[in-house]
Amino acid sequence: MNLHEYQGKEILNSFGVRIQRGIVANTPEEAVEAAKKLTEETGTGWHVIKAQVHAGGRGKGGGVKLAKNLDEVKSIANDILGMMLVTPQTSAEGKLVNQVLIAEDVYYPGDSEPDEFYMSVLLNRATGRNMIMYSTEGGMDIETVAEETPHLIFTEEVDPATGLLPFQARKIAFNLGLSGAAFKEMTKFVTALYTAYVKSDSSLFEINPVLKTSDDKIMAVDAKVTLDDNALYRHKDYAAMRDLREENPIEVEANAAGLNYVDLDGNVGCMVNGAGLAMGTMDLIKQAGGEPANFLDVGGTADAQRVETAFGIILKDPNVKAILVNIFGGIVRCDRVAQGIVDAYKNMGDKINVPIIARLQGTNAKEAKELIDNSGMEIISATEFQEAADKVQEVLSA
Repeated sequence: MNLHEYQGKEILNSFGVRIQRGIVANTPEEAVEAAKKLTEETGTGWHVIKAQVHAGGRGKGGGVKLAKNLDEVKSIANDILGMMLVTPQTSAEGKLVNQVLIAEDVYYPGDSEPDEFYMSVLLNRATGRNMIMYSTEGGMDIETVAEETPHLIFTEEVDPATGLLPFQARKIAFNLGLSGAAFKEMTKFVTALYTAYVKSDSSLFEINPVLKTSDDKIMAVDAKVTLDDNALYRHKDYAAMRDLREENPIEVEANAAGLNYVDLDGNVGCMVNGAGLAMGTMDLIKQAGGEPANFLDVGGTADAQRVETAFGIILKDPNVKAILVNIFGGIVRCDRVAQGIVDAYKNMGDKINVPIIARLQGTNAKEAKELIDNSGMEIISATEFQEAADKVQEVLSA
């Protein structure tokens, strides 16, 4: 589950990570009040107005701007709120901005020059260890840094059994070229950041930039946080942070119906039982000359109501030109699934306007094929993988 910047910063702050302070606003008027309150609390004279969407690169799209007075706060907030923000991480249509974060200006003058770093914490699946990735090149796209100057990216792997050790935090601060008070601040920052990552059950913490201020404080100016959905039952307060407005509405509907669904860009809808078979079905569609329009795992049950719900969700994608139902009857009987498909087809009537290929294999597969063939419905039956692929190819080329 992705979080907004202000939500990620709330989690960081709760674990002692120093953050750029801010107040979220939903209207230009709220933005002005937030700026006034922030000035009272922090003494900041300028304010940074940040669009709150689940995407990086907001500054490049015009979603992050500096306001030097309250009139500019209101004007900039008015421009950003309601805009369709297009960034390198959004679609061409962009994302609607519903909220802005009014943040303090932390690039104030002092005894030294401010400096920006990159830092993230994530799981290295190859080694089964958590990994802190960091760089002196903060404020830039880490992909660009990796491509053009890979020697400026460092990694520190952490054994989950021991946690982050003090020498590792010091090593990170040293590699970032820090000394004195800034060195000590960075070791505290890294330690607190790693603790936040582990205890919040996150799958990603990305801070870009981590700022060394002119008076040697270390703080998170941005926060991209992704929580592990499977651990949300332990964090009811984090689960309440979910913003459905930022998510694909079809995926939200599927999740509410208990279906595992991921929207893709292709033209063949998939309805499968089992994640492994679903991945194999997507390969099958590619080999047949099509492109999968979704990943949809209906699970171990496939009664008429569940099948009808799955069909309805798949058909909400206007790019779908055919639907491939690929069910392996292990625990579930194929004839029951076939009856569910037929009943769902009857119930939906004219709502189904694309060809359906149903490949049922396993327990009672023969009876299932007969049931579909004798139903009088426009459903194309198959029993073998290659046969299903050929049927997909036929309907796409028709």
